[in-house]
Amino acid sequence: MQRHFHEELDALKQTLLAMGGLVEDQIRRVMRALIERDSELAQEVIDRDRQVNAYDVEIDEKCVELLALHQPTAGDLRFITKIVTGLERIGDQAVNIAQRTIELNPEPQLKPYVDLPRMAEKAQRMVKESLDAFVSRDTELARRVCGEDADVDALKEQIFRELLTYMMEDPKTIPRAIRLILVSRFLERVADHATNIAEMVIYMVESKMVRHMLA
Repeated sequence: MQRHFHEELDALKQTLLAMGGLVEDQIRRVMRALIERDSELAQEVIDRDRQVNAYDVEIDEKCVELLALHQPTAGDLRFITKIVTGLERIGDQAVNIAQRTIELNPEPQLKPYVDLPRMAEKAQRMVKESLDAFVSRDTELARRVCGEDADVDALKEQIFRELLTYMMEDPKTIPRAIRLILVSRFLERVADHATNIAEMVIYMVESKMVRHMLA
């Protein structure tokens, strides 16, 4: 019975990693859609969110089933249900960016995109590393993810200041600038969710509460 539970738990973790890979790819694709001004690709990101939601339902249902059968030994399952919620919300942020991309594309590009791709790359790496830390119970890697959140926040502030200058100099840029500010906020939330996952890993392994535990 115990061996069967661990086999099912391992399979569930693999499904969680597949979901994580999908949301990472969603961030990668949506940033390509933004940079290349590709509304069709942005719409594909919106459509693929159904796959993210399907993983969410599948993993939740399996967790409930395993919790019912193995309540005393199911500690990891409670973390998995919280992690899958975070991944689903990361998928939602990719959809939000895709929607802003579709709105931006009919207008002339306001500025070259330099910091937004850097921000996305960092946030995407944080998602991957937080999941790797969970699977390997690696608190050192989890702490590194938590430390990377400050870099993403700094880029968001830098983007905001730069776009504020555009808006002050020319009010006609305001709608485009606001959409780009929103994109930076959505990427900041991706990093925040990755940080929450990393903090849960630290709690799971060391029973130490770190600052932003996922509700």
